Amino acid sequence: MIRGLTRRRFLAISAGLAAAPGAALSATASWRGTALGAAASITLGGLGRAASAQVFAEVRQEVSRLEDVFSLYRDASEISRLNRHGHLEAPSPDLVALLRDCDAIHRATRGAFDPTVQALWRALARGGQRAEAQARLGWRHVAFDDGRISFARPGMRITLNGIAQGYITDRIAALLRARGFRDVLVDMGEIAGIGANHGQPWSAGIAAPEGRVVQRVTLRDRCLAVSAPAGTPLRGGPHILSPFPGAAGPAHRLVAVTAPLAAIADGLSTGCCLLGARDAKSAVAQFDGARLETLI
Repeated sequence: MIRGLTRRRFLAISAGLAAAPGAALSATASWRGTALGAAASITLGGLGRAASAQVFAEVRQEVSRLEDVFSLYRDASEISRLNRHGHLEAPSPDLVALLRDCDAIHRATRGAFDPTVQALWRALARGGQRAEAQARLGWRHVAFDDGRISFARPGMRITLNGIAQGYITDRIAALLRARGFRDVLVDMGEIAGIGANHGQPWSAGIAAPEGRVVQRVTLRDRCLAVSAPAGTPLRGGPHILSPFPGAAGPAHRLVAVTAPLAAIADGLSTGCCLLGARDAKSAVAQFDGARLETLI
């Protein structure tokens, strides 16, 4: 299957059924929904309808819970309240954990991955000027710990859209593992291949913006994230924005990264769109098990 432009993802997934623990592949159950606006799906084999209904109800509940943390489109979400007030007391462990990942990826990409570009995105979407919004950018002006998150400058905003789908993928994969599933393919906007597909690694194709599959990768307890700056144009320009003043557009049309965790693959694929090939390779190499699969 080749997925079209679903936000910024260009993926072609080739996978069979996933096996429930100890069960024959006699029945299939699937769930389809959304996670942060992207199409999401899980397919389980050997699981009856009644049992699958309970599993997928837990999946829906967990996705909704995480959207209450990360969604920019829910007014009461943690990130929306943080952006509105410039501070957030008693943030959830999920938000703090993801901000720590953001900090690591920001440093590895030499500042290219910067969640504070939301202020720039918002200004450009409304027809504003980049120079005016630039004063509200800068990851170094975000302070956070387990008890509080705050912005040092007025008008700052963050977006976690370049990494949160990966985090949700990781959390759903963890939920399924905790329920005893060992061979599952999870697609929450990013891909997690848990275990094997009928004894073989899961297979995923990486498609260029025009739809041509340019590379295939195998996933066994591994995750894949793909970023394409032209996936969601912003007033005619790419939607992955550089935080640097006077910066040129993205350096690449397509970046794919695999890693043990989808959040790391997701953030790296986003940040590496703005880096030259050498710096992109250097950034990915700083994370254990991460690989830069495609850079075009």
